[in-house]
Amino acid sequence: MATERITHKWGMVVDIDRCTGCQACVIACQAENNIPLNTEDVFRQRRAIQWIHVERYWEGEFPDIKARFIPVFCQHCDNAPCEPVCPVYATYHNNQGMNVQVYNRCIGTRYCANNCTYQVRFFNFWEPVWPETLRNQLNPDVTVRSRGIMEKCSFNIQRIRKAERVIEGQRGERIRTQVLVMETSFRHVCKLAQLVRLYLVIIWTQIVKLHTSKRNT
Repeated sequence: MATERITHKWGMVVDIDRCTGCQACVIACQAENNIPLNTEDVFRQRRAIQWIHVERYWEGEFPDIKARFIPVFCQHCDNAPCEPVCPVYATYHNNQGMNVQVYNRCIGTRYCANNCTYQVRFFNFWEPVWPETLRNQLNPDVTVRSRGIMEKCSFNIQRIRKAERVIEGQRGERIRTQVLVMETSFRHVCKLAQLVRLYLVIIWTQIVKLHTSKRNT
């Protein structure tokens, strides 16, 4: 058994050159995190909730033109502009490098959404509703957010905590990069595995190499 809590630093790398815009990661995120269904009427009212969405850009001039796809989600900024504006401290930066949202503390001022650089924070205008046939697919490890509060990408924190409990708590081992990569919902569905969540500890880890490479400009 682990005798003390091990400090972690979490991060993610997205290889946008390999992204084909299939949006499998969007569906996986929707299912994993109990995000309400975005029906046509919700989109028409500009009230859709998407913790991750894929934007398309065109590169070049006709006829030499090609599409580029960029998955956009919460960047968990080190100096997040959404954090200091919250009057009740419902969003803060934890000691593992994640921007955390405390649902039962949020009072729905939406200041954080106004201050978000990437516009990836969403307000629940209605109570979430799913068809009866889909209720059994809800993830019991993720809270269903109620009306009147903000929500956003949680970095799949429920899977991170499960890995900590099982690997470190029960087995008394350290979490390895390869173990956690297999635990992410994005990794399971992305055909090209361009979304990789990795664990930052030392300079030789894969994510640091990718972050410091010439491609990351």
